[in-house]
Amino acid sequence: MIKTKRIYEKYSPDDGFRILIDRLWPRGVSKSSAKIDLWLKEIAPTDSLRKWFSHDPKNGNHFRKSTTKN
Repeated sequence: MIKTKRIYEKYSPDDGFRILIDRLWPRGVSKSSAKIDLWLKEIAPTDSLRKWFSHDPKNGNHFRKSTTKN
């Protein structure tokens, strides 16, 4: 089973194997407190796509299509 969880949520022993998919390390989160098992920054959306999306929900469908073209 795959679960998603924001890095800013508290770690739980029930989380299982934790993978971070982001090009930048999140602000205010130490690597030791994040308890990340694997950081896959290479497969995260590009910086230009992240800036374009700008966390605007109306851009969601186009964002998903842009990230799955490869």
